[in-house]
Amino acid sequence: MSIDTGTPPPPAPAKRSRLKDTAEKHWYAWAMVLPVVLVLGVLVLYPLARGIYLSFTDLNESNQREEICTKTLGGDEVCEPNPDAAGFVGLQNYVDIITGERGEFWLQLGNTLVWTAACVLFHYALGLGLAVLLNRHVRGRSIYRVLLIVPWAVPAFIAAFAWKFIFNERNGLANVLLKSVGLEPVQWFAERWSSLFTAIVANIWIGVPFMMVALLGGLQSISADLYEAAEMDGATAWQRFVNVTLPGLRPVSATVILLGTIWTFNMFPIIFLVTEGQPAGQTEILVTGSFRYAFEGIRQYALASAYGILILSMLVVFAVAYRKALSRQGEVW
Repeated sequence: MSIDTGTPPPPAPAKRSRLKDTAEKHWYAWAMVLPVVLVLGVLVLYPLARGIYLSFTDLNESNQREEICTKTLGGDEVCEPNPDAAGFVGLQNYVDIITGERGEFWLQLGNTLVWTAACVLFHYALGLGLAVLLNRHVRGRSIYRVLLIVPWAVPAFIAAFAWKFIFNERNGLANVLLKSVGLEPVQWFAERWSSLFTAIVANIWIGVPFMMVALLGGLQSISADLYEAAEMDGATAWQRFVNVTLPGLRPVSATVILLGTIWTFNMFPIIFLVTEGQPAGQTEILVTGSFRYAFEGIRQYALASAYGILILSMLVVFAVAYRKALSRQGEVW
């Protein structure tokens, strides 16, 4: 039997917001993250927002001034509104790009897809082959590893100039070798596909070491017991590779293929310095096309911004689709 004392129960403590509790409990983490957020905001988020805005205008080098100022005979400066100043045009830039009214979007997109697919395919295949070889106990393995990493350590612009010299139509090493076996020299930069081939070769040379190092790390994380068990079951070397090595490398492979695709899609210096768009802009990819619109001739800032947003959109769509495809296969990524 309870006794009623007549005193009201104490009030329940007020519920605190989860955000406030988290901020008080992990304030040091917020303090460490804040500088990074500020830097990203200044260097990434603001330029991105600015680029999105410019893509909806008709801004170029000739109409970027909102006022036209002239000096009178008395030395005074008189400013008047520019009647042709840049203004908001909505989706017109995107419509012009996709319909081919301005620029060479579809040609550059085709080049970009061929360039990206070929480079990533050979990056992965050659990188995997070299990783498998270097994962074995062979004499001089450390020296081979160092030598194979050298292309990755060389700055991209230096490698680009080196390969441009190799494919020089008069004195390049490639044509010298062709002449030495009785073949005619090739005008490498006179045709679209031969010119694009030179850039693909240069980029493969630069990109294979990254794939090799990443996949070598993945190989070393696979337990040797799996290979021993497969060997005891009578599996051949090829069967061990297909059923043990490739499944064990799947998480690493998923990551490096995605990164390699994004990097190659946006690889600017190789195309710009090796082929220079020859012949007549036929080997431009999307990023080099965007650069030329922004910084060559009458600078088309709005058009270049629209190109940049399209490039970003395509890569985001690819990354999301790629992640969903991996999720369907049971990969947690």
